Amino acid sequence: MPRRTAIRGNTAPGWPRRALFAIGGVLVLAVVWELYKALGPVEGVRWGQTVVLPRTSDLAMPHLWAIFQRYGQPVDSSAGSPTVLAAVARASLVSLGIAACGWAAGVVLGALLALLMVSWRLAERALLPYVILSQTVPLIALAPLVVTWGSQIHAGGFVWKQWMSVAAIAGYLAFFPISVGLLRGLRSAPVTQLELFRSFAAGWWRTLWSLRLPAAVTYLLPALRIAAAAAVVGAIVAEVSTGMQGGIGRTILAYGIASGGDPAKPWAAIIGAVVIGLVVAGAVSLIGLGLRRFRRGEESS
Repeated sequence: MPRRTAIRGNTAPGWPRRALFAIGGVLVLAVVWELYKALGPVEGVRWGQTVVLPRTSDLAMPHLWAIFQRYGQPVDSSAGSPTVLAAVARASLVSLGIAACGWAAGVVLGALLALLMVSWRLAERALLPYVILSQTVPLIALAPLVVTWGSQIHAGGFVWKQWMSVAAIAGYLAFFPISVGLLRGLRSAPVTQLELFRSFAAGWWRTLWSLRLPAAVTYLLPALRIAAAAAVVGAIVAEVSTGMQGGIGRTILAYGIASGGDPAKPWAAIIGAVVIGLVVAGAVSLIGLGLRRFRRGEESS
């Protein structure tokens, strides 16, 4: 018990510092944006046919205050049109919910695969190469297949909806870091401690819960962060690939079409996607805070 109390005391002061670093990072990016716009060349920098640095014209790179002013304006000139802020917030919530479903499915699938591979060496040899190979399939080729396969699922009154295809693709990207990271963590338990558990006739579940899982937390937390980022990216890209309406991916695409006469509009949607990433990263950090007390490395320090 004293050790756990010490761990909580060590982790609590770190949160304000991390929040300040996060806010400072955003401010630094904003300053860099405006400095480059003020000092950079209007036509950008090219190396042959390759654009090395972007253009700084208002059409390609609007000022940040112009982007934030656009949030308070209607999306278009039609009657009853919502503000850009309301439209982006609604689309971001849709994508966030889908990404969360995909992330949760990926965590469950990845954890089951890791448990199977750690308990059965033959399963690891058979499955791990295919787990790695699965990530080489491009999303642009996978998305139509998932939509087609989903439309053929008929079970009573169940109807496969389009958002489920997007969530499936997000989960497909999320399960890989979980399965690989958790497998490595489960195998990181010291051999001497495994032998000690065997000498006490501890069963597989007891060894898993009391030894392997605490040892795996150090590897699991980075895997959860990577999986969350992959789920968000997968959901946004899959929305575009599957043609799903209502999410931030299609919003970025739709606003980008109008970027010629309204350059701040697509950037407002892009910032919404960035906010989704920040929210997901914060949620995973909270999960990590709850799991941190079980990290074997910190308890021994």
